[in-house]
Amino acid sequence: SAKCEACGPGYATPLDAMKGPREELVYVPCIYRNTGRDKPDYLATVDVDPKSPSYCQVIHRLPMPNLGDELHHSGWNSCSSCFGDATKKRNKLILPSLISSRVYVVDVGTDPRAPRLHKIVEPVELFWKGNVANPHTSHCLGSGDILISCLGDPAGNGKAGFILLDGETFEVKGNWEKGAKVPRLGYDFWYQPRHNVLLSTEWGTPKVLADGFNPADVERGHYGSCINVWDWSSHSFLQAVDLGQGSIPLEIRFLHDPEAAEGFVGCALSGAVQRFYKTEKGDWAAEKVIEVPSKKVKGWLLPDMPGLISDILLSLDDKFLYFSNWLHGDLRQYSIADRRRPRLVGQVFLGGSITRGGAVTVVEDKELQCQPEPFVIQGKKVQGGPQMIQLSLDGRRLYVTTSLYSGWDKQFYPELLKQGSVMLQIDVDTDKGGLKVNPNFLVDFGKEPEGPALAHEIRYPGGDCTSDIWL
Repeated sequence: SAKCEACGPGYATPLDAMKGPREELVYVPCIYRNTGRDKPDYLATVDVDPKSPSYCQVIHRLPMPNLGDELHHSGWNSCSSCFGDATKKRNKLILPSLISSRVYVVDVGTDPRAPRLHKIVEPVELFWKGNVANPHTSHCLGSGDILISCLGDPAGNGKAGFILLDGETFEVKGNWEKGAKVPRLGYDFWYQPRHNVLLSTEWGTPKVLADGFNPADVERGHYGSCINVWDWSSHSFLQAVDLGQGSIPLEIRFLHDPEAAEGFVGCALSGAVQRFYKTEKGDWAAEKVIEVPSKKVKGWLLPDMPGLISDILLSLDDKFLYFSNWLHGDLRQYSIADRRRPRLVGQVFLGGSITRGGAVTVVEDKELQCQPEPFVIQGKKVQGGPQMIQLSLDGRRLYVTTSLYSGWDKQFYPELLKQGSVMLQIDVDTDKGGLKVNPNFLVDFGKEPEGPALAHEIRYPGGDCTSDIWL
């Protein structure tokens, strides 16, 4: 630990990170947009230390000064990409707002248990200096700057753009991308300088997805289908790897080993996990390695219900892949010892749209013999389905929340807005594989002081396997 602090933030390697201390606190953005409660979103600090008297409790709430932001994903001012720089500290959390296009910079270093607002980057800064809006993913760079991907332009049209923030002042420096050619849609990204590449994904046109999902918009081309390949050194767009119309590739994860020229992306609508890789020619390609079959149903929006793979992550040792099926309601663990043939080794059902006794009847199912029972923990019936996930550094605990995005929560899980989301902990077998719900862990955001809230992404103060990149 002392040695790491002398070197800079984070850890020298992913395997070193696995030996890091157990998580004691987590930061979770909580959303009130679309809930009918005229309250600002806030950052919750949750105690996850089993030895603490406030275990499983929200111990601090930092409300934002504006309404309707839709806090979503977050990142750090510096992480393991800055490990060699002793002048850098991981002490600010970068909180982009998906709808308002504000970016909040939160001081988590002065008092990790009670974060405070450090700076607000107003939307006009993104609009004027970058012609971008709807910021999504934030990653720190080895240079000290912060790179944020965006979904669109200020008018709500789709556009894959990036903005750079200065890592010290948090001023908008301008666009990262160069050249006139850019993909039509943006979302998540991951970069790997050893292979001179940044890969980005595509969700949808911001003004189209803002208030819900219309299947006809897929046919109209408003939802994404590509992994987009960028040259890391020149910042230019090189190639689109097409994963199939309407696949909607969301979260993208390189293997943590910085030598590896491959990784995985989860496709929400097609129910596929695609392995992407660098070819012998030096360009990039993808192959489907997992497919979650849609279920034929009655009583739902469509006759075929996709799993809707919404979040995906890899353990720091690159042995296991995890993802959530937000609609079907299951969380899965795969062994990826064979990268091209992942093997299902763990699965738990945590709610979802196909539970027994609900509005949906499954008429044909290629995976299950019967509809799963509703998920109840400590007397609470969980609404929604497993969505954002985060793994402990040692790989033994998987945390999960149940809200995807308030506009889609409202459409697919209206009870979630009334009862609030939850955070759960899943115990992981890291030897043979296997998932088991921890019955003693429940954070119920339905009991928040200002009313039920929608809890989203999970971050540890010391970094985690979805925010840190090794160079």
